[in-house]
Amino acid sequence: MIEAAHREGAQLGLAVWNQDEAGPYQAVPQAGASWQLVSHPVHQPHEYVRGGTAKLLTLLHPATGQVRVKGVSSSANAVLHPWLREQLSAIIDELPPAEPVQDAVANRARWERWQDGLSEKFTLLSELPPLRLLLIWDNLAGHQTPEMVCWLMRHGIMPLYTPLGGSWLNMAESVQRILTRRALDGQHPRSSGEIIQWLEATARAWNRQPTPFVWGGTRHARRERARRRRGRLLTLHAIGGSGACFAESVVYAKAA
Repeated sequence: MIEAAHREGAQLGLAVWNQDEAGPYQAVPQAGASWQLVSHPVHQPHEYVRGGTAKLLTLLHPATGQVRVKGVSSSANAVLHPWLREQLSAIIDELPPAEPVQDAVANRARWERWQDGLSEKFTLLSELPPLRLLLIWDNLAGHQTPEMVCWLMRHGIMPLYTPLGGSWLNMAESVQRILTRRALDGQHPRSSGEIIQWLEATARAWNRQPTPFVWGGTRHARRERARRRRGRLLTLHAIGGSGACFAESVVYAKAA
C-alpha cells in the first residue's frame, strides 16, 4: 500500500507526505567532512563537555521535495502531536477545496482501499470526510493513539504505517540524512540549541531549491536492467528488497 501511495497517490488526487523523527544528535564533535580553506583543516578538541541532545521532527512532500521541520529536545507525544496537527492543518488548508461527499459508500471504499491486505486494521469512523492526504510514518505506539488517529481521519488524512523492518519505505528518513550531514558533519555544536538552529537553517536553505523524491526512479530502473542482464546467465533470486541476489544451480535429470 505504501509503494502504491508513492506511485499512484498524486494521480488519484491525494497529497502524499512522509513523517519521521530523527536523532538524538549530541552536542559533541561530529565526524565527517566540512568546508574549510585550503591548508586550514578543521580542528576538533580531544576533550569536550556534552552539551545535550536534540531531535528533528520532519514532514516531507516527496513530489516537490519540500520539508517542514522543527528541532526539539524531546519527541514525546506531547511535543510531536501538537506540532503535527498544526502542520497538517496548514497543509490541508493549502490543498484545493474538497468536493462534498455525495456517495457515502463510494467515499468509504476510497478509504478502505488503503487497508487492503492488512492483517490488523484500525476502525474507520462511521462518518468520513473526503480523503485528501496519505500520511506515511513509522509503526510506533505513539502514532496509533486513538485520539491522534481519529483526528487524522476527521481531517481527511489516512495514516499508512511502515511494517517492522520497512523503514526504507519512509522517504522522510532519506531527506533527514541529507539535512543532518549538511548541518553537522565536521562541526562541534556546543549545545542542543545550536544543533536545532543549524538543522532548521539547513532545512530553510534546502526549501529554496528542493529536490523531488521519485519512487522507483532512474536508479531503480538501472538496477532492474542489471538484474535482467545477470538473469540471462544464471537463475537469480532477489534477497528481500535489497539489490543482492543469490544464484540457483539448475540441474537437468537425464531422461530414462
